Formats: sequence, C-alpha cells, structure tokens
Amino acid sequence: MNIGDAAITAVFGYAVVFAGLLMLMAVLYCMGAFFKSKEAKSADEKSKNPVQTETKPEPAIEKPVAKGSAGRIKLYDVPDKEAAMIMAIVADTMKKPINELHFISIKEVK
Repeated sequence: MNIGDAAITAVFGYAVVFAGLLMLMAVLYCMGAFFKSKEAKSADEKSKNPVQTETKPEPAIEKPVAKGSAGRIKLYDVPDKEAAMIMAIVADTMKKPINELHFISIKEVK
C-alpha cells in the first residue's frame, strides 16, 4: 500500500467514524425531543384534569422552640453532649455568641 492509498483509507475511515457519530447524535436528539414532548403532554393533562386521587401529606405539627433558640437540629450518630461541645467550639472559633448561629445538622464522619 502506497502513501496515496493509505491517505484515502484514512480519510474514508475518519468519514465513516464521523458519520456514525452524527447518526448517534441525531438519534439521541430525537429521543430527547420525544421524551420532552411526552413529559409536556402529561404535565398539560395533569393541569387540565386535576384528579383528587393524590393525597397531600398532613403538615407536621411544629413544637414551640425555646426563646432565643435557632430551632431544631438533626443529629446523626452524635450524642447530645458531643453536639453541644461541637457547637460551643464552632462558636468560640468564630468569635460569635452561640445564640446567633444556626446549626442545621451534625453528622459524625466515619
């Protein structure tokens, strides 16, 4: 095989690969458009015909929090005493009063 034949073979190979990629891109684009239109149709049907079969969850009853409290904190595998120590250390490091900080959750990293 001489240089001319090798160049033609290489160009033809590249063309085949790019044509395959373009066809794959077209198939994926069409599938995306199909599923988006299907999703839009179902959303339109739900908005036009609201069915009362869906049950809405009852709102959780909020317990009153202590005065000056920032609310509830979720503890994951951390005892209350360690959580209090962590909050005190964070407040001391930040040089802020602990009642000005809002902790959402504390989780032990294992």
